[in-house]
Amino acid sequence: MPRKDLKAKDRAPEPLPDFKYDSLLMACFMNKLNFEGKKMTAQRVFYGSMDIIKKKTNEDPKVVFTRAIDNIRPLLEVKPRRVGGATYQVPTEVRPERGSALAMRWLLQFARQKAGKSMGERLADEILAASKKEGLAYKKREDTHRMAEANKAFAHYKW
Repeated sequence: MPRKDLKAKDRAPEPLPDFKYDSLLMACFMNKLNFEGKKMTAQRVFYGSMDIIKKKTNEDPKVVFTRAIDNIRPLLEVKPRRVGGATYQVPTEVRPERGSALAMRWLLQFARQKAGKSMGERLADEILAASKKEGLAYKKREDTHRMAEANKAFAHYKW
């Protein structure tokens, strides 16, 4: 079967919104948090972190989480392009779906790197920091934008 006939929507069904907050973004995040097929554990960790956020901020956790993802979502990134024996880091715009996926990946990566607390507490801390435009995930976004800005001289190699 030729691969070019397959589209992304044909390969994987879109996840259903989560049952507690009715949010597709949260459902996708829980699927990324899922480890070794233990979806109930991932849900317990995520909803626990949402409860912690609600206690700390007295705000709707769905709003805080959405704000955190929006703050981390990159708009530009660099991709290597090989031109005439040299490799250039060419800045390119990031599609919204990829930006959300990168934001979720970075959020989980830095929450997992922390030590000393439970995963729910670490995740809640990282989400709260990202919603305030602080934390390691937000710093990663700023570094990505800074690298794209530094290499904008090579933007004409984009194709």
